[in-house]
Amino acid sequence: MILKTFEINKINNKAIFYLIYGKNEGLKTECINEIQKKNIGKIFNYDEKQIKDEINTFYENVLSDSLFEKGKIIIVNRASDRIYEIIQDLISRNLNNIKVIINAGLLETRSKLRTLFEKDKKLICIPTYPDNNETLSKITYNFFKKENILISQQNINLIVEKCSGDRSILNNELDKIKNYSKHKKKVASKELLKLINLSENHGLSELIDNCLAKNQKKILNIINENNYNSEDCILILRTFLSKAKKILKLAIQFEQNKDINKTINSAKPPIFWKDKEIVKVQLNKWRPKKIKELIININNAELEVKKNYNNSVFIITNFILEKSSV
Repeated sequence: MILKTFEINKINNKAIFYLIYGKNEGLKTECINEIQKKNIGKIFNYDEKQIKDEINTFYENVLSDSLFEKGKIIIVNRASDRIYEIIQDLISRNLNNIKVIINAGLLETRSKLRTLFEKDKKLICIPTYPDNNETLSKITYNFFKKENILISQQNINLIVEKCSGDRSILNNELDKIKNYSKHKKKVASKELLKLINLSENHGLSELIDNCLAKNQKKILNIINENNYNSEDCILILRTFLSKAKKILKLAIQFEQNKDINKTINSAKPPIFWKDKEIVKVQLNKWRPKKIKELIININNAELEVKKNYNNSVFIITNFILEKSSV
């Protein structure tokens, strides 16, 4: 059964299998999150290749019951018709207490997966199409209204134009603005320009991710290709703090279960497939004790930046390089 993205609230909770496909990664993420909110269960993330390579382990996880789990949500990322037979087999088993979400790219009209999900009324098929500027403008307007931040329509248009029709980029930009304006009720045009221009080359997330992965060569490239200023520094530190706290939570789990794949696949909120490899590197580089020390250091660095605002770029550059080499 085909549903449009805005009809996702109409989904009957009895549905077990969901196919979400298309190139709109941001919209797909929102749909997956919405399905997760409507269902209770431990989340397991798989790549199609991982399932094919570890088929027995996958089936064991899907089919086994646990007294400690109220349910399971299985997410299959980067799916294609190559997994068709496996999905068809799972459908035939009349599974209970489980949801299977298939996250696929662009599927042709002749796709076996599409045909299967479109024709069966018990299966949910949600295509995601590229966003137009009108849709993105509405999302942006609602964001600022919810956050109670004053902004002009001209600046809303500016943000939307920078995103080139990509909802995931828009969400990243809005997150940056939200972090920057925690204690502000208005974002000036000059501030906004500096914030959204950070995405033109390398995003802040990439800078921080590579610092946590201790990849100094990549960090130097990012720093050299960007012209950071004093106003950027607070945003960099707040992004760093947010990511460090997430890694701390995962590192504690990893220390307990000694299984890095289990730690990453059971993370809440789920780790997007393209970020899994760098998170693995980060978990192998940092132990909980060291991350706790890092969080204290980040807070101290923010105080230092505020006291020495004119030297903030120098302070942050040294801080990033130092932590990537520890």
